[in-house]
Amino acid sequence: MKLLSIVVPCYNEQEVLPLFYDKITEVMTGMKSEHPELDYEVVFINDGSKDKTLEGLRKYAKMDERIRYISFSRNFGKEAGMFAGLEASKGDYVVVMDADLQHPPEFLPQMYEYVSSGEYDCATTRRVDREGESKIRSFFARKFYKIMNKISQTEIVDGAQDFRFMTRQMVDSILSMREYNRFSKGIFSWVGYRVKYIEFKNVERAAGTTAWSFWGLFKYSLEGIIAFSTAPLAIASLLGIISCFIAFIMAVVIIIQKLTVGIRADGYPTIVCLILLFGGLQLFTTGILGQYLAKTYMECKNRPVYLVQETEKDARENMENKD
Repeated sequence: MKLLSIVVPCYNEQEVLPLFYDKITEVMTGMKSEHPELDYEVVFINDGSKDKTLEGLRKYAKMDERIRYISFSRNFGKEAGMFAGLEASKGDYVVVMDADLQHPPEFLPQMYEYVSSGEYDCATTRRVDREGESKIRSFFARKFYKIMNKISQTEIVDGAQDFRFMTRQMVDSILSMREYNRFSKGIFSWVGYRVKYIEFKNVERAAGTTAWSFWGLFKYSLEGIIAFSTAPLAIASLLGIISCFIAFIMAVVIIIQKLTVGIRADGYPTIVCLILLFGGLQLFTTGILGQYLAKTYMECKNRPVYLVQETEKDARENMENKD
């Protein structure tokens, strides 16, 4: 028997959880009929949800032995949720997907065919459009991929999603990267392996609202740039060199004008502007250094990526004790 582990990070997904459970059960029942050698488990990660997501996971874990869950002690973020799910997975193949059905479970049979054939180590989806997103958000998303691919040696495909069907070997390679500040899109690309991209049109959430705000996505993009590129440090150095060069040229021009034409060299507004310019550049470059130093500081603390408060074993033990 081959086991497929389906990892599903959840944050405030009480509305969409029943829809996802019904759909994934339907799809996997069909896959099992076509592939008798295949069994599956679904590993939900409750990332400190504030609604009734955990109650729903307890219910499903009690009624279906294929359902497992890990509930964090607080919200640690989707990156921690994916990492926890990959660590907890037992399958020969592992899928990472969202609970909101924007990652259509209908793709799983096709993904399985690609990976089980041995031709690919990973099958993933790639959005060919951004229908349903605001134009501003789509614009910045595309710019992020262009900038990231120019300044980093790790190529990240525009539109590629976290919805991935992977072999155990690839999952183990991802888990070997124990960094605290995680950017999975970059990690998936960095480990390499043979990847098959399946193109599809964007699908909106089946229910509920997204937890990703524009500001949250912006911070996440900065996380990726800092995690997989040192180009900002080079930019800081380049700005410093350019600033010194401009200052030197201006000083030479002022001296020549003073000696040849006799122009007064005071100019209060010019001095103020130069102070603000170079002061701003110094603060900007110091901020870049500070970001890298902050990430290094967090890594050196060696804190756990997540903390577990409850699992499906606790729910089943409580049920047995009541009986």
